[in-house]
Amino acid sequence: MTRLRIVAWNIRAGGGRRADGIVEQIARWAPDAVALSEFRGTPPSRAIAEALATLGLRYQRTTADARDPRVNALLVAARWPLRRVAVRRAPVDRRRWIMARVGAPDDLGGPFALGAMHVPNFVTGRKLPFLDAVYASVRAWRGGPALLVGDTNTGRMGVDEETAVFDRRHHDWMDAMHGRWPDALRQLHGDEARAYTWYSPNGGNGFRLDEAFVGPGLLPRLRAVHHEWGAPMSNDGAGSARRDVLSDHAALIVDFAPPP
Repeated sequence: MTRLRIVAWNIRAGGGRRADGIVEQIARWAPDAVALSEFRGTPPSRAIAEALATLGLRYQRTTADARDPRVNALLVAARWPLRRVAVRRAPVDRRRWIMARVGAPDDLGGPFALGAMHVPNFVTGRKLPFLDAVYASVRAWRGGPALLVGDTNTGRMGVDEETAVFDRRHHDWMDAMHGRWPDALRQLHGDEARAYTWYSPNGGNGFRLDEAFVGPGLLPRLRAVHHEWGAPMSNDGAGSARRDVLSDHAALIVDFAPPP
């Protein structure tokens, strides 16, 4: 194996009828671990998890609950054993935050922590406390190599938006995170790199909402990062020109080189 690949993707409302297409697309990306946002305790989401296991991503942790299937949650799945990690000062929203240690083999650099998050929208009143907790957990982290990925609903003014939405608080949070655990896209492609991962359904304006923050232990091995819209191969959507046929978010794909 020549690289370690992580895929983070907001699959929108648990996947629904798009579940088969979501799995087919993930298979084509051939990740070693995935972090899915808006995973739910629904039959389609459970079918996605079961199908990922057949692809080799059989070690899984989720914050979803079948007793409350409408609530957005997270799934982390990997080729190697996962162990939940308690993080100091982590967000209290247990559905939208998870950190797990991935038991990757030594030839790929050994174990590392993979964190997944889905930051609430501003209107909930929970967004800013959640962002503060994420930054506090990064500052307090002493757990070795780590990567934090997910839908942050956050970006920088004038860069990660086609129309003005983000204020100074969001901008400063992105800069503070980049100063601790660099934003992978910004690290490899520069401060002005633009890559919109979600478009407003009414105005069609683009925003970069999905990010990966790389801890110091993994940063020297960061090799590539890009966003990609899912494209189904099966009859339920084949040939569609819509970028959002599988999800209203683009996936984030991050590659790391093995150690020298």
